[in-house]
Amino acid sequence: MDSMIKRLEIQRIGESAGTSNDCNKSDGANRMPAQKLISTGTLGPANRGRLLQALYDMGASSRADLARFTGVNRGTIGGIVQPLINQGILAEGEVVPPSEAGGKPATKLWFSKNARPICAVLLTHNRVRSCLVSLDGEIYAQHATDFPKDLTDASDAFRIVSACVEETISSANLPILGIGVAAAGMINTETGSIVTVSLAPYLDGFPVGTELAKRFGVNTCVDQDTRALLVGDRWFGQGRGRRTFAVVYIGEALGGALYLDGHPYRGPAGAGGEIGHTIVQLNGHVCQCGRRGCWETIASLRWLRDEARARGLQQPHLLNAGRLVTLAGGGVKGAKELLQEYAFNISVGLANLQHLMALNCIILHGDVVRGGKTMLNLIEGSFRELIFHRTDEEITLAFGDSEDVATLRGAASLFLSELLNFVI
Repeated sequence: MDSMIKRLEIQRIGESAGTSNDCNKSDGANRMPAQKLISTGTLGPANRGRLLQALYDMGASSRADLARFTGVNRGTIGGIVQPLINQGILAEGEVVPPSEAGGKPATKLWFSKNARPICAVLLTHNRVRSCLVSLDGEIYAQHATDFPKDLTDASDAFRIVSACVEETISSANLPILGIGVAAAGMINTETGSIVTVSLAPYLDGFPVGTELAKRFGVNTCVDQDTRALLVGDRWFGQGRGRRTFAVVYIGEALGGALYLDGHPYRGPAGAGGEIGHTIVQLNGHVCQCGRRGCWETIASLRWLRDEARARGLQQPHLLNAGRLVTLAGGGVKGAKELLQEYAFNISVGLANLQHLMALNCIILHGDVVRGGKTMLNLIEGSFRELIFHRTDEEITLAFGDSEDVATLRGAASLFLSELLNFVI
């Protein structure tokens, strides 16, 4: 298994040979830089990654199914699959009887229950959660620790994080493949460092990826929590098999991530995803970021509770999307109007996103999911009134899995995508 890890080290395929920002240069200087060709040594890991990607998309499949799906012969599939079986990554399972035309029975392949898991970490300003995630997305050995309210030092925070991870890892009888970290903040994905976490300034600049790798002796992958949701939905959720979709998180904050033509979009060093700070109201409310009129100021849990307080609803500090739906359904004065306004405010930003990116699917996560089908129907109704319609276009709005499960799976998926050289 250790030799497999070494062979599956991250392969940076197709990196640019160099770029220039001087737009005034002539001749070939303004051309796109040439992409490096895939070397013989890289081709094996790339094909292995693509086959495993196909297996995730199709579910448990036979060698013949994989050969048809990937467009190669069964001998090629066998050459890739057998080492993965030998290394405990894949296992043979259900036997499929031959068709009426005859032939040999086929055996379906899926990820082995005994394969080494990934440790997933969700880091927010006030809490750390960790768990183990199997290669087929099963979550177990969950642990969580709150940060003390008077915490001011990054080294103290890291001791809490590493203790939580240690507790999770010690729960398993298997060593881990590596660690995936989803952090609620701005992340430098090139260095694995936290740029900033709202309400936890002591974490600014902290190299959490490097420190975890040193502490536990395994490779570590770090990204922002919303992008982790995106990658998790790609492998285990409603984004599975899709070429283009978006994830939008709506809770205390509002963020988003894009999966475009088979790749998650990342700006330089992992920037981007700050969709909550797109302007939807000129001279609107002041946002946490100091600007006015951000989408987050009218479509977040904070706005919802402030409005509930202003409108006289009881216990506004406990209000969430699920409770609001219940109050509206029970005829509580002002609840129905607030619910409709909240849904409309959410749809405004979603419509802007759709007009810009022409997505075929937007998956919503966070507190908004608590509102269930009633909430989704209200959002979708306003959304479809606001967007342009094309006769050949089908657009899906959907709610994702429960918040913590989706993010933890996403953290594991970040690492898995890098380790197995998935083409994402």
